[in-house]
Amino acid sequence: MTNTERFWETKRLSELSPSEWERLCDGCGLCCLHKLRDEDTDTLMFTDVACRLLDLNTCQCASYAERFRKVPDCIALTPKMVHEIDWLPPSCAYRLMDEGKPLPDWHPLLTGNRESVHQAGISGRGRIISERYAGPLERHIVDWPGEDPLRPPASARPRPKKRAPKAPRRA
Repeated sequence: MTNTERFWETKRLSELSPSEWERLCDGCGLCCLHKLRDEDTDTLMFTDVACRLLDLNTCQCASYAERFRKVPDCIALTPKMVHEIDWLPPSCAYRLMDEGKPLPDWHPLLTGNRESVHQAGISGRGRIISERYAGPLERHIVDWPGEDPLRPPASARPRPKKRAPKAPRRA
């Protein structure tokens, strides 16, 4: 691979072409999971509930070109948003690039294989449910989308005591 092919090492997010921007996405599907935010504490809570357009096996949008029409609250990430939002997973290539960190070894741009994100256990494959079948989001709060895949899982770390969230709202 030449240096021009490794655009993520030589450019800033704001300098990426539309094609490079799309290729930077690892296809994990975690940004398409619903999130809740506690109104009192502003604490972000991840769920394992995916947008109805997310294909649960491929973790790709089943209607990418029409997603904004079909899901009006779908968000188009921009370099500025990546820097400001707190809900992208720690493994997200956009977030990593914004933080000046390298892409992980399993990233499809490094492996040449779109399945590598799934093979590494980073994606939502096998762990998510469609919003069509989930019921109340409050019943689906999980930690793993917000965990760094290089750190031990939350279940292996001491947990702070949490009070029950009061009427969470969608993030």
